[in-house]
Amino acid sequence: MSRNLKLTLAYDGTDFNGWQIQPGQPTIQGTLAECLRRITGEEVLPQGSGRTDAGVHALGQVASFALESPIPESGLMTALNDTLPQSIRVLSIVQVDAGFHARHSAKAKTYQYRIFRGDVCPPFLARYAFHDPYPMNEEAIIRATESLVGMHDFTSFAASDPDRSARIAAGQAPTQPKEGWMGHPQADADDTATPPSNVRTIHSALWARTKEELSLTVRGDGFLHHMVRNLVGTLLQVGKGSLRVDDIAHILECRDRSAAGPTAAARGLYLVSVEY
Repeated sequence: MSRNLKLTLAYDGTDFNGWQIQPGQPTIQGTLAECLRRITGEEVLPQGSGRTDAGVHALGQVASFALESPIPESGLMTALNDTLPQSIRVLSIVQVDAGFHARHSAKAKTYQYRIFRGDVCPPFLARYAFHDPYPMNEEAIIRATESLVGMHDFTSFAASDPDRSARIAAGQAPTQPKEGWMGHPQADADDTATPPSNVRTIHSALWARTKEELSLTVRGDGFLHHMVRNLVGTLLQVGKGSLRVDDIAHILECRDRSAAGPTAAARGLYLVSVEY
């Protein structure tokens, strides 16, 4: 009898071409599937809570899959961590109800973006934070971020998802996901089954400052393709004076990606946690 397993993992995304399996490319999903095959002999493809991009890290990504093997969860976790590269670590494995799905069952996610503000970024941080030592009005960034909290159409901050575009071009109608909080679709835009709506709810977006680092932690019911990185890239334009604080609300209203700023580097972004 098969078990439905929920796996929580952390990874350094630097050397991977994102989560989703791709022929001839190192990916988190592909590496995990190959290690499961080597351990259990079963061909399974773990379904993640969403597709992190190339170079993006995770502190608490969640995946689910069905497995026939009788190996206990604790033993499977040990075997996976012995087999996976050191850049991927399994934090927990638990059996869940058959209806649980890492992506469709998710109700909220938290991401964090790290910016190193010191003059010289230490080499052991270079892979894990975006280095920006230049003058910046951090107070203006914090005030501009307030416009993003709540339910909005985030089209201006959404990159085109090539997989989703290909489905539309092929005439494949997307399936309707389960409703999320406040009654609108909660599926992540990394999911090619997400309907065309770009409405999402940001529950909180908080900046924190340490001696040499500035970081944004954002929690929401779902995120569009490159959305957090596009938000950060645009907010940094506010800090540099290229945009005004009240421009953010106008950019949201435009619903046009060209109205927003550039995409921030992948290395500063982390998927912190997924809520169910």
